[in-house]
Amino acid sequence: MAKHRAPRRSRFTFLVPSLTAAAVSTGLAFPVDAQDIDKLISQMDEVSTAAGAKNEEVKELENDIERAQSNLDRLKDEAESANAAAARAIGAKNGYQSDVNGIAVSKYRNVQKDPLITTLESGNPQTVIDRASYLGSISRNTERTLGELQDANQTAAQMANAANIALAEAEFYRNQLDSKHRKLNEERSELEEQVRNLENQVNSLDGEAREEWLNKNGPIKNPQPGLALNPAASGVVGAAMSKIGAPYGWGAAGPNQFDCSGLMFWAYAQNGKSIPRTSQAQLAGGQSVPLSDLQPGDIIGYYPGVTHVGMYIGNGQVVHASDYGIPVQVVPYNSMPIQGAARY
Repeated sequence: MAKHRAPRRSRFTFLVPSLTAAAVSTGLAFPVDAQDIDKLISQMDEVSTAAGAKNEEVKELENDIERAQSNLDRLKDEAESANAAAARAIGAKNGYQSDVNGIAVSKYRNVQKDPLITTLESGNPQTVIDRASYLGSISRNTERTLGELQDANQTAAQMANAANIALAEAEFYRNQLDSKHRKLNEERSELEEQVRNLENQVNSLDGEAREEWLNKNGPIKNPQPGLALNPAASGVVGAAMSKIGAPYGWGAAGPNQFDCSGLMFWAYAQNGKSIPRTSQAQLAGGQSVPLSDLQPGDIIGYYPGVTHVGMYIGNGQVVHASDYGIPVQVVPYNSMPIQGAARY
């Protein structure tokens, strides 16, 4: 199998080389000297890596924000329900307290007399006994009910308090994500100029330089997927392979343009399976598999920080969306520095 190229640096050194920038700005053709071409490709590769990594970082953060907002909405509903339950519990207790007060007055008026006088006045001792027993029963039931309402009131208040605390924490976390998102967007805006320069550089390549860029990962002509594909793997591999030749698009997930993780996301979606959207999450979200046990359909992560992914198709090959100006293609799976593999 082909040996992979030297790993692209993962540091974000967003410097567009003066050589290539000058060539773009003046409209001059790029030099065809082999050494100059290698230098140009290396410099463009670095900017492309930075741009791709930043896009992946922003997409991952946007996914985090979406999940945080969903959690925040759920906690808001729970807090509203808990506060309403607490208000109902307080209302029930206060309403019953009014009844208790009325019973207390009745008990005072009817039972606080001397038993002998009460007996003589009634003319029937049994009536007095029955009345006292009845009022005593009411008193015990009232005290028990009042205690139950008090307990329910305390429980509801505790639940409302816990819900409000969780809501406040979720709002704080959401605000933190918003702040980070604004910062990342500022960084991405700064990077957009670099990306535009990169696109201009790629679009201005011709002859040997363009071939060098297109073939930098050693694309395989007439690739042959592995023969022993299970139905699920055959579906996702077939979907990804159907997009060979489709152009690269920053942050694109089909159906006509793709970035690396977008191609994986789209291929699995065509087979009714949802996977994470970003390269890092795609590697982390599946079942980790050793390279010695790779199967068609597995996702392989590349470069430090997993800034790139491709789909293993068997026979030591991977289909991927590589860089701007390079269509979806099949390359040797070890043509880039591997960070791990995941199975879905």
